[in-house]
Parts: sequence; C-alpha cells; structure tokens
Amino acid sequence: MQLTKAEEQVMEYIWQLGKVFMKDLIDAFPDPKPATTTVATLLKRMQDKGFVAYTLLGNSREYYPLVSKADYFSKHVNGIIRNFFNDSPAQFASFFTRSANLTTKELEELKKIIDAEIKKKKK
Repeated sequence: MQLTKAEEQVMEYIWQLGKVFMKDLIDAFPDPKPATTTVATLLKRMQDKGFVAYTLLGNSREYYPLVSKADYFSKHVNGIIRNFFNDSPAQFASFFTRSANLTTKELEELKKIIDAEIKKKKK
C-alpha cells in the first residue's frame, strides 16, 4: 500500500521525531501550519493503511511509525522497478546512472557500494 503525498509528508515528520503528539507534529510543519483536523484525518487514513499507530496517554495520543522509512521506500522503489523497468534492477540502474546527471565522483561512490555488496554476496 502506498501513501499520498500529504501522508508521506506527515510520515516523514513521524520518522524524524519517532514518537510524536499531534501538537509536536503540527509544530514540525512550516508556516502556514495545517489545520489540526487535516492532520487528524491524515493520521486516521495512515492508521487504516497500517503505517502508524498510537498509544493513549491520558487524553492525548502519542503516534509512532509501524513501518520504517527504509522498508517503505524499498517497496516503493521495487514497485517502480517492477512497473517501469520490466522487473529488471539492471535496467533501472542503467536508466538512473544515465539520467540522473551524476558526477564522476558520485558514480565512483556508487561503484564502491556495488562492489561492497558483491563482496558480501560472494561470502
């Protein structure tokens, strides 16, 4: 399941803050701040989708993520690879390295990461 752009923005703050009360979440937004009802609606939808939960502390809800940022974006990227690159990570990597306008230094860093992963897989 995927989040909308607005839900992703709320989720980003939750990932950054860890556990968060509504007030802290709204305070994290730049001005103009969203309405409390808007954020509450987004949080409810995110709960229904299984991305966040809360602990009731008195009359307040302390929200926390159920999905890590790495897991969410991993699934998102895998979906892109499946849907747009014929389920081929090699096609995706080829497109990314050619289209992202990477510097030589950035390409060398990617190569080091890939080489390290190859080493791990061979063990």
